[in-house]
Amino acid sequence: MNKIIVISMLGMVLGFHSTVFAGPDANQQMLIKRIQESKQKLKAAEAAQTTERQKLMEQHMKMMAETMEKMRSMSPQKGMAMQQHEEWMDEHQKLMQQVMEQMMDEHHVLLKMKCM
Repeated sequence: MNKIIVISMLGMVLGFHSTVFAGPDANQQMLIKRIQESKQKLKAAEAAQTTERQKLMEQHMKMMAETMEKMRSMSPQKGMAMQQHEEWMDEHQKLMQQVMEQMMDEHHVLLKMKCM
């Protein structure tokens, strides 16, 4: 009887899908990469000179607008367990925070450009 219980428990543990222990989903991973790329673009703009800076800032603003649109359209997959749903929401909130911080940095760069 003990062998059956142990085998059953082992089967349940090994049978869990990796999504139970997973981090960001594919869309969130894509957004993480996109946010990192736009952050690099902003740093490059900050270091660039006048016309190049303007060009890079426009590219950054476009990237951020696309990222925000993608984030608005995202939602957790249907049928997720409550734990997975909460983890997805936590990750989404972190991404939103990163985007907002980057938009504030963008604003500060724009202010510096106007002062020049």
